[in-house]
Amino acid sequence: MTEDATHDVLMVGCGDLGSRIGLRLAERGHRVLALRRDAAKVPSPLTGLSVDLTSEVPALPGLSLRFLVVALTARPRTEDAYRATYVDGMRRALDAVAAAGQLPERAVLVSSTGVHGEPEDGSPVTEDTPPSPADGPAAVLLEAEQLFHERLPHGTVLRCSGLYAGDSTRLVDRVREGTDPDPGRWTNRIHRDDAAAAVVHLLTRAEAPDPVYLGNDDEPALLGDVAREVARLIGEDPPPAADPAQVAPHGKRISNARLRASGWTPAYPTYREGYAALLRR
Repeated sequence: MTEDATHDVLMVGCGDLGSRIGLRLAERGHRVLALRRDAAKVPSPLTGLSVDLTSEVPALPGLSLRFLVVALTARPRTEDAYRATYVDGMRRALDAVAAAGQLPERAVLVSSTGVHGEPEDGSPVTEDTPPSPADGPAAVLLEAEQLFHERLPHGTVLRCSGLYAGDSTRLVDRVREGTDPDPGRWTNRIHRDDAAAAVVHLLTRAEAPDPVYLGNDDEPALLGDVAREVARLIGEDPPPAADPAQVAPHGKRISNARLRASGWTPAYPTYREGYAALLRR
């Protein structure tokens, strides 16, 4: 890593989404320092620093910190792995920032809409819907959000729905294999590039952002409808449409109204535009 006392952005985690966030900030003229286990995987012109946050506190070089982004990834999806990364790992990174005498002007933690359960009345989930994690990993994510707000009271949490594009082609693969999805389940998603744009928007908008936003595209959709559109795009026979008399819609629908009202506009407002762009590549 090249020593540079003028980095004004710190990326805590720089995987697929984090790299996209960092590159967008670099395009705006920011100098980005990114923490990743293997700094060689950090894309240029970002500066990488190799660190395993599950076991060590990084020694940060000189910073003039304006923006902090936490975009960590944990594998596998277990409570222990999530705690080691999202809670303990983030705590170590924030300890390093404090030890460096830095307090960012803006900070964003990328979390998940998985901290929300399914409302009993079937209403859309908003930022005012109380979190109700359904399992251990989701509960750990909520704990990480609470730690983030304790350490950075002015920070913002962006709870993203299912990210797609980039390396994520799971639904496309299932359609190709003929795997029958649950056609009546409500699904929520956000294109990776729109999620990255949302983080940059929250960091750079003129007005201070709210503490929490839900990152979702404009149209929660039944999984069967999405699968049929993907099948059309790849030239496969579509799965049969769900019979409303036999399959009742279930699951949760995520509202992006607050993020939309803040001035963010998705490039891929629905799964139709997003999967069309993904498959063109």
